[in-house]
Amino acid sequence: MLDLIRLRVLVAVAQEGSVTAAADSLGYAQPSISHHLRQLESEVGVPLFQRAGRGLRLTDAGAVLVRRATEILGHVDAAVAEVETYAGLRAGRVRLAAFPSALAGLIPQAMAAFTSQYPDVSISLVDAEPPKALAMLRNNDVDVAVVFAHADTPDVGLKHVTLTTLLDDPLYLITSARNADAANEITDYAGETWIAGCPSCRAHLLTACNRAGFVPRIEFETDDYVAVQALVASGSGVSTLPALALHAHQNPGIRAHRIPGERRTVSVATFGKPPLAPAIDAFVSTLAAISDSVRERFELDGHL
Repeated sequence: MLDLIRLRVLVAVAQEGSVTAAADSLGYAQPSISHHLRQLESEVGVPLFQRAGRGLRLTDAGAVLVRRATEILGHVDAAVAEVETYAGLRAGRVRLAAFPSALAGLIPQAMAAFTSQYPDVSISLVDAEPPKALAMLRNNDVDVAVVFAHADTPDVGLKHVTLTTLLDDPLYLITSARNADAANEITDYAGETWIAGCPSCRAHLLTACNRAGFVPRIEFETDDYVAVQALVASGSGVSTLPALALHAHQNPGIRAHRIPGERRTVSVATFGKPPLAPAIDAFVSTLAAISDSVRERFELDGHL
């Protein structure tokens, strides 16, 4: 395989007309230029120059190789320049999957901050609960997955996945505001109708209620947190929702009561080991910074 440095030396000598001039243009010592030319001629098996005194003249084979070398080096330089646009975040893409309440309460701020700083990097976004988002990450359908897990969530689908914690998302008991004197303990609603969310949220609701000493009667299921709040506001049942969902939207017809000790962990998932592609690394950093500000709001809000 032809060496790119030797091809550059060949083109420089052809353009400059002498070893001395080529050495000056490339910043090499003259013996180094002569060595590269001898090696190149040895590799191709034919003379590339006719030597006349201190001057050099291309042979027919040398002219062919110079022409092709100029094309090759042009493509290589263009490829390097294009790759450098990715390193400098003047190009690139981030494919993102996130669950609904993160899409409403976290991702928009992160996207706005990121695109204002890196306008040439494209972002695509898909709504996906954690199991689907992690599957998409493993299948290379997305680059970044924002996921959540409760303390009792099994660790599945995490092989070759790197999880970085963004924030703890506290859980709230959601009741109708129609009853101003409504109790605020989960055990007070053992006999009520319950509204469950996505499968993992439903599983955690069952666990939390079991810890409280009862099995909830679940009659409605939806992963639409706006719909959950509307159902609760109408008096159709009670539910639990995370702070992210309540910060994104809170129906005036509900009351939210913090459930002590109940929370889920929101994380950003990437595939493989560092280093990540520059655009992905920058987006993860932006997401972490935005999550810090969201977490500070959670800490300031003792209740909603």
